[in-house]
Amino acid sequence: MPYVAPVAEYKFLFDHVVGFSDICATARFEDVSSDITDALLSEAGKVCEEVLAPLQRVGDIQHAVLKDGVVVMPDGFKEAYRALADGGWMGISAHPDGGGMGLPLTLTSAVNEMMASACLSLQLNPLMTQGQIEALEAHADDKIKQTYLPKLISGEWSGTMNLTEPQAGSDVGALTTRAVPRGDGTFEITGQKIYISYGDHDMAENICHLVLARLPNAPAGTKGISLFMVPKYLPDDNGDAGQANALHVVSLEHKMGLHASPTAVMQYDGATGWLVGAEHAGMAAMFTMMNNARVGVAIQGTGVAEGALQHALSYARDRKQGRTNVSNDAVATGTIVDHADVRRMLVAMKADLFAARAIALSCAAAIDMGTATRDTFWHARAAFLTPIAKAFGTDVGMAVAAEGIQVHGGMGFIEETGAAQYSRDARVTAIYEGTNGIQAMDLVARKLADGGDAAFALIEEVQTQAESCRGTHEGLAGPLWEASETLRETTEWMVSQSDSNHRFAGAVPYLRGFARVLGGHYHLKSALAAGPDSGRARLARFYIKRLLPEHAGLLAHAREGADDLYALSTEDLLA
Repeated sequence: MPYVAPVAEYKFLFDHVVGFSDICATARFEDVSSDITDALLSEAGKVCEEVLAPLQRVGDIQHAVLKDGVVVMPDGFKEAYRALADGGWMGISAHPDGGGMGLPLTLTSAVNEMMASACLSLQLNPLMTQGQIEALEAHADDKIKQTYLPKLISGEWSGTMNLTEPQAGSDVGALTTRAVPRGDGTFEITGQKIYISYGDHDMAENICHLVLARLPNAPAGTKGISLFMVPKYLPDDNGDAGQANALHVVSLEHKMGLHASPTAVMQYDGATGWLVGAEHAGMAAMFTMMNNARVGVAIQGTGVAEGALQHALSYARDRKQGRTNVSNDAVATGTIVDHADVRRMLVAMKADLFAARAIALSCAAAIDMGTATRDTFWHARAAFLTPIAKAFGTDVGMAVAAEGIQVHGGMGFIEETGAAQYSRDARVTAIYEGTNGIQAMDLVARKLADGGDAAFALIEEVQTQAESCRGTHEGLAGPLWEASETLRETTEWMVSQSDSNHRFAGAVPYLRGFARVLGGHYHLKSALAAGPDSGRARLARFYIKRLLPEHAGLLAHAREGADDLYALSTEDLLA
């Protein structure tokens, strides 16, 4: 079926769930009217439906390929990229000084989700560029900003992030790429980087690489890492792409999904680079880009879930097989969607998608509020929600895509239906920009280092809302309040553990349990806004009655500590 952009869903979430009006009430975003928001979402929806969505299967079949040292994109990708660039979609949240729209990240996130639903392989390119724009705005000197930001924002040039090396995966501090000063303000960059999304392509005039490297005599570990801008083509006196730099693509990875998104092995052989930020402060600058990307990857997860759900629902509403027990003409369709188990899968997909999307947009909203107000409360909330949004959003994306295959039955295993592509494409989202396990460890370590203040503030909001509607929505509010109390007790247990390994052993179930409770909170808000007889209220009841109870097992798991994990030896695992 053709992809349909869920514009009305974003508007509802903005108006009733994630507090978008509070963002627009700040001085920073006071010019963002509802008319602007509606027009931008509608126009982005059209671009995604008409330009990007037709490329979903094309890119999966054709792949990006390396020819004569240059990456050639599949048919139609260059034209689609140009449409995104000409429409200003690269710089939605970028500062107007460089040509950006200066709009909230929450709005950018909704647009990016539509792009991810329509064609995730292409959407990954603007996401990388947007992250680079934010990093340069925050850390680069004026000369680099003036040279690179207008080109990146216009889409004439695109951006990448170069962290990983063959011997240094998640342990970024082990990288060995060297940066030697030349004495003229430039540096000679030498080393190899792997897993570089859109490390090369033929859609933009220049590709700008942000590369982590070590200066001579730099301290060991992450404290000795600096960040450098290393473009494919060196800017000439007019600021345009000029002479080729000393870098090249070694090869492209052969991946299970995202076939049209080139993932490059990059080689730097004394390439010219410019320092971004202070010496040895590269990780702080790069984390600006990475945190932007983590919210973006959360949105990729929900975007894939939306596409997979639409695909599965369309199939289920057309496919006739077997007899069902549904006799109510108001709901009976005569297709497999009438079967109770198929209905269960589809409703669960929808309910989890809503929860994950609300968490991700709430995280983006907290970032916007922090940007607009500089209030530490919002910065702390955004930091706490980021790993939850990234891990839960991508877990939901994978689960919904896998369930979509199941809804298709045997046809889901046949590539021509397109159902399997969502699952293959989604799988990497739980891995890149920090694996979901690392997100969970970050949550129980750094994000609880405040004694749990940010966590308890969120839990308090959940409980306050649940208490306020016990009289009218007891069937929903009561279970949610009880779940939030279990979450509070588990958070207290986490904070009390002096041995970090006990926290790490339960980090993943703790994160998922927290997400389950937040999902119930946002579903309840949705039900209250839409009314007791609405489809949203019925969806909330399904989530709170059938999915929220998972929190109990997850949080019990989280409190078990590490002893039983290490009681088993590796030999025991092989026995």
